Amino acid sequence: MIDFRDYPADQPLRIILGAGEQGYPGWIATQREELDLLRPDQWRASFGERRAAAFLCEHVWEHLTEAEGRAAARLCFEYLQPGGYLRCAVPDANFPNPEYQRTVQIGGPGPADHPAADHQIVYAYPLFQEVFAAAGFAVDLLEYCDAAGRLHYHQWDSAQGKIYRSLRFDHRNQGAEINNVSLIVDAFKPII
Repeated sequence: MIDFRDYPADQPLRIILGAGEQGYPGWIATQREELDLLRPDQWRASFGERRAAAFLCEHVWEHLTEAEGRAAARLCFEYLQPGGYLRCAVPDANFPNPEYQRTVQIGGPGPADHPAADHQIVYAYPLFQEVFAAAGFAVDLLEYCDAAGRLHYHQWDSAQGKIYRSLRFDHRNQGAEINNVSLIVDAFKPII
């Protein structure tokens, strides 16, 4: 378990949830063992009365069922300070690339140790947006494909949370060829 009360009170808490290999300056990287999206008791013990300024979560929500994702959204909402945000990215169900869809499908391809082997859901933007809105967030779509497979991109600041698997940063997107994107949202906790 991690204790966020040990961090300087004058510095905002910016936390990466399910960081894996990610680590960015000014962000606290956490793993499931330290801060599990399905363990409210663990969050209570880790935060006490402190609240985060920002959460960053890349390709984690698809490992939860829809019901678990909704519960995790409510938990993040509870532990964000007013005006704080969660930047969250998942595979996009509307990205029109058959190999991409094969790779991100529920249950994933190949052996049981493949990262997608425990995918529980593949989100399209209306449902993903609604999961966070239902928890109380105001939601901005940053990157997503519509039902016709057209990619929509809204300029976003990577200093506010870098998403590697995105149009801008994924190494698989070279030149005019787009091979990997994410459905990316910013979910803001209202100030009032």
